[in-house]
Amino acid sequence: MIRHFRIFLLGLALAGPAAARAASPESAPVTALDAGLLAAMKQGAAGQGFAARAKALTPIVAAAYDLPTVAQNSVGFLWATLPPAQQTALIDLFARFTVASYASQFNGYHGEQFVLLPAEKPLGAAKIVETQIKPGDGSAPTEIDYVVHQVNGAWRISDVLLGGTISQVAVHQSDFAALVKAGDASALITALSAKIAALSGTN
Repeated sequence: MIRHFRIFLLGLALAGPAAARAASPESAPVTALDAGLLAAMKQGAAGQGFAARAKALTPIVAAAYDLPTVAQNSVGFLWATLPPAQQTALIDLFARFTVASYASQFNGYHGEQFVLLPAEKPLGAAKIVETQIKPGDGSAPTEIDYVVHQVNGAWRISDVLLGGTISQVAVHQSDFAALVKAGDASALITALSAKIAALSGTN
């Protein structure tokens, strides 16, 4: 599962959560997402399919992420040139793509634990919330950090960092560069729709 999540972060192409400290307002969207992913994993272990996991994760992802910002930053500087209808379509597709990616990868439970680490690092007005996924077999954990910022007084996730360094948004920008031109993201819309369809075909 963790190996597949690395693949999810690197391109288009979770017992209860263990907290090393009390949750703060900044970490609230991260702990909520972790709880949702854990539930999805247990759903998968109980034999529930992709559709059930995706349905349960949809409101959790919507509440945890600042999806308009994720979409805009993933497209990059050409976002401002896109017609409003394409911007709206891309925000919706990013929401569905994120849910589909999580539902397809977090599909079984083997004793994994989510650990909220003590440090929160400032990043301008944003903060980095550090977490680990610890495998049930005692092997080395995977570090997954989250960039969070405030939206209308609430903290939301705007980026995910694998190993504390690899930005999901930056990877998306690189992957999507050839699919967006000034004023037109139709190729990216088609590619994301196809990827969602492919992910939705998993169990």
